[in-house]
Amino acid sequence: MQILFGTDGVRGQANQWPMSPEGILKLATAAAYHGMQKTFDRWQHGDHRFTVVIGKDTRLSGYMVESSLVAGFVSMGADVVLLGPLPTPAVAMLTRSLRAQLGVMISASHNPFQDNGIKFFGPDGYKISQADEQSIEHLTTQNIPLADCLKIGKAKRLDDAAGRYIEFAKATFPRGQRLDGLKIVVDCAQGATYKVAPKILWELGADLVALGVDPNGININHNYGATSPATLQQAVLDHQADLGIALDGDGDRLLMVDEQGKVLDGDQLMALIATIWLETGLLKGSGVVATVMSNLGFERYLEQRGLTLYRAMVGDRSVLEMMKEKGCNVGGEQSGHIILSDYITTGDGLIAALQILSLLKRKGGKISEIAHVFTPVPQILKNIKTSKPLNLSSPRVQMAIHQAEKKLSSHGRLLVRPSGTEALLRIMAQGDDEIMLNHVIEELVDSLGLLLKVA
Repeated sequence: MQILFGTDGVRGQANQWPMSPEGILKLATAAAYHGMQKTFDRWQHGDHRFTVVIGKDTRLSGYMVESSLVAGFVSMGADVVLLGPLPTPAVAMLTRSLRAQLGVMISASHNPFQDNGIKFFGPDGYKISQADEQSIEHLTTQNIPLADCLKIGKAKRLDDAAGRYIEFAKATFPRGQRLDGLKIVVDCAQGATYKVAPKILWELGADLVALGVDPNGININHNYGATSPATLQQAVLDHQADLGIALDGDGDRLLMVDEQGKVLDGDQLMALIATIWLETGLLKGSGVVATVMSNLGFERYLEQRGLTLYRAMVGDRSVLEMMKEKGCNVGGEQSGHIILSDYITTGDGLIAALQILSLLKRKGGKISEIAHVFTPVPQILKNIKTSKPLNLSSPRVQMAIHQAEKKLSSHGRLLVRPSGTEALLRIMAQGDDEIMLNHVIEELVDSLGLLLKVA
């Protein structure tokens, strides 16, 4: 059976299945058919037609993916609103704002330009459920009836899409507060935020240095952005800036750099927001939702303050589901996906950055003095490239993992999982003894690598 959906939509190399014109066309017709059946009573009556909004990042293949999606949707009788290059959270927001039945973001997030992907949002602005994904995946193998020629849909561009998101994001910043006096370097990863991020920060008063704002279709995420912070670190030092902001290719991920050039990852940023929101009575749910990848030091820090670190599986949808379950309004991933559910329905690097900037302006001083709120324990991540899946439940694999866990004992944590977005097996160990961690993880990498060869 084909498996199209991973942890964050459909993703693959551009112009190869499923990210080929044929595969994308099938996906669009299936998604439209599923959505029309599910929301029939909401759009069928009156003049309002089933509407899909589509945004994208700056990849060269975005043109091909966008055209294929439009062909599929209009062939089903849906109207399409094209947003152009915008961050993923903007698509989520505009899907709900425009009262559309479906939102689509064309992006492979932090992956290189050769890859592309498709993320779906429901009319409420949240990513569609796994049940919806399974239904769409099943429908891609079926013969779906197309619309009558008199009912074929139309496509149009929303000229002020970027402006709508800019005003939405600025409205999350405290009224009357400004960024005057702060020198900020922002790195847009040559991606979807290359226009909106500098404009938002400049309009709020920042003295701005913008990096990664010259996309050419093939340079997205290359030596820029949240997955390559070295460029930002050096720029902050060179420009003697107060801080740096790094976004990823589709703008749903945030890392920051303090004035000394030190990186602040998602765990540190969530810890800072939770600390201040606890003090001001804004924190909900008596804790923060993170993932199994988050640092043990983050967990210990929250416990010292009477808070709980709830650990979800990797993926911002899993985080959001647990946030709803636990009643939390702060959640995210160490990689920088930060969801502040009081403002937005998905990870939003810009909105998270604005909250940090607001805290900095209110407290004064330097970001290095307030943002390194806990000491992380050593954490080692190794990736094994895989050409075929490794059965993690097999006895030999379980034995290798059990032996590694036994060596760590109560001194740390071990996690082995397949990547949901790349052909990788991820192995992460963390604990207080870095020498032991290195020894354990190297042995496990060797063992699993050998099992992959004989599988």
